[in-house]
Amino acid sequence: MVRQDALTLRELAAHPVSELRAVGPKLEASLAEMEIRSVLDLLQHYPRRYHDRTKRAEIAELTMGEEATVFAEVKKIRGFRTRQGRAMVEGEVFDGSSYLRVVFFNQGWREKQLPEGTEAAFFGRVEYRRSRLQMTNPIVDILDRVGENTGAIVPVYPQSGKAEVFTWQLRKLLATCLHKTKPRGFAEPLGTELLDERGLVDRTRAYRGIHRPEAHDDHRRAAERLKFDEFVRMQVGLVARKRALAQEQTGIRHDVDGPLIGSFHAGLPFELTGDQQRAIDEILRDLAAPGPMHRLLQGDVGSGKTVVALSALLVAVQGGYQGAFMAPTEVLAEQHYLTSRRLLEDLTVPSEATLVGERPVRVELITNRTGAADRRRIADGLQAG
Repeated sequence: MVRQDALTLRELAAHPVSELRAVGPKLEASLAEMEIRSVLDLLQHYPRRYHDRTKRAEIAELTMGEEATVFAEVKKIRGFRTRQGRAMVEGEVFDGSSYLRVVFFNQGWREKQLPEGTEAAFFGRVEYRRSRLQMTNPIVDILDRVGENTGAIVPVYPQSGKAEVFTWQLRKLLATCLHKTKPRGFAEPLGTELLDERGLVDRTRAYRGIHRPEAHDDHRRAAERLKFDEFVRMQVGLVARKRALAQEQTGIRHDVDGPLIGSFHAGLPFELTGDQQRAIDEILRDLAAPGPMHRLLQGDVGSGKTVVALSALLVAVQGGYQGAFMAPTEVLAEQHYLTSRRLLEDLTVPSEATLVGERPVRVELITNRTGAADRRRIADGLQAG
């Protein structure tokens, strides 16, 4: 059960990462270069992949290209520098079945870490070099002080050589962070019914599962939940922004009671469907309101979206405004032009510039193929109203 004082994301964001015991001034500055400044930033620095170190194999059974964990004794170890001056450590390890060469580049300290007789777990990808099986820069756990990484599913984090922050440091920091947050857990903003309906784990399990998975399915389910959270936050932000714009900005209050819409609908060669009429009614309410309209109209091909869009455009036209119907491709633009011209050909609007007091509703097409003369003609017509 989640405690009443469970940690919220807002609270985690207020705690600097320097509050963790292992983070000194130098590491704090390095983490800041990676945009990790708060405990929340650290928790949301997700692994990019995982090493499955639960699969223990004998060296004699290894095949080229596989990733595996072998438990072996160091038989030989030597450090030297290449012709290019790079530090290199080369060793031979034996597990009772066969030998394996391990090679470390730019890790000269490995020679002191792995003296002869040391028993360790080596995890890495098996290669075939110089007629021998080899692991290059394997991950090492010394068995006499082996930690929780051996025989586990280990996260690999995005790291920064420039900032000198490496994945093993991030693993230790995340372990400390999760340990400190364990007593209180993480506040759960989603209801139990929604979690069950979506098959989502709670937030506490999600953060533990993404950073310290105990089973093979843990990090996948954790990722699903954390992605869902990101989408929810994005949608809440968009809704809040939409409401703020509606309150702060002033749009055009259109007259939706004019005769043009009724004439258009009456002249259609078909009856509007219930969904079309409902969509048009909602759009008319938006256009009559003082705030700008923010609406997405979606529907299958042939469901009548064009008629709904034309109805909205005609609201502007009957109020003395002009409207633009934009299409993503030239072919689609031409199709909409022909459809619109056919549906609107009998409609007229009042006009003091004509003897009969009205003029037809005009539809023009502008695409990349529209010539300069036609563009000028259309532009002049728009400017003249």
